Amino acid sequence: MKILAGTSNPKLAEDISKYLGISLTKVEIRRFNDKEIFVEIRENVRGEDVFVIQPTSTPANDYLMELLITTDALRRGSARRVTAVIPYYGYARQDRKTVSRAPISAKLIANLLTVSGVDRVLTLDLHAGQIQGFFDIPVDNLFAAGPVFLPAIRANKKDAPLTIVSPDVGGVVRARAIANKLNAGLAIIDKRREKAGISEVMNVIGNVKGHDCILIDDIVDSAGTLCNAAMALTQNGANTVKAFATHGVLSGPAIERIENSKLKKLVITDSIAATDKVSKCAKIERLSVAPLIGEAMLRISEERSVSCLFEQSLPISA
Repeated sequence: MKILAGTSNPKLAEDISKYLGISLTKVEIRRFNDKEIFVEIRENVRGEDVFVIQPTSTPANDYLMELLITTDALRRGSARRVTAVIPYYGYARQDRKTVSRAPISAKLIANLLTVSGVDRVLTLDLHAGQIQGFFDIPVDNLFAAGPVFLPAIRANKKDAPLTIVSPDVGGVVRARAIANKLNAGLAIIDKRREKAGISEVMNVIGNVKGHDCILIDDIVDSAGTLCNAAMALTQNGANTVKAFATHGVLSGPAIERIENSKLKKLVITDSIAATDKVSKCAKIERLSVAPLIGEAMLRISEERSVSCLFEQSLPISA
């Protein structure tokens, strides 16, 4: 078993390496003056089971191309199997045609990965579950809620009633599953989105008066949805509002919005490397998914079940 780190999130790759007790494979990744990417594997990988850790976060195109070229290098080095470990799957929000003559980019990315020589994909909290069906190779989609978020929520639970809140109708299944595990209430934010990146909260469905509310989402990008939802919940009598989101994209004015919002805290994972702004924001807390991903990688390599990790509580660290 070999672990190879791309340049997208080296800290996460190092943490996974420490969890498994396996040193990272030596690799040289550099960019020429015209930004072409060059990859050279500096160790023998012939006949090896290789895992390439590379979230395709911003700049998504660069990191995606780096992953494809690395896979090609491993294939030409006679690796037995290549598993692309993509904690954050870029382009996942383009999973269907929303207007005429629009692409389905998530499917295109699936095709590119497969053609490059990837044998298997390991990812975390896909934005749309049907993306697994875009591949003709095995895809393991892990969930951060059970192993990572639930222990953190339980550890900080107060005496006030707890309500899990979905920021939109599409996230109700995710929120309901967590609410059932915690014996908590469930509420839904009814919103209307005029265009991408801009949302307007309309109504709160459910009782939140006097409750501690926790918003659950998979991606927080511009943070407009979460901040508007926090405002609506507060106006409806919520005691406190926290948010848990797996992928902290946090683009544009996201940090400023969070700092000035009614959110008491935003908890994200380290699936995407943190910028200086994220690290310095007092309202943002990060939990590690290295144990979850590392355990899944080990089980894949040993041909053991991965599904049991959906419920298992693993050690977490900020």
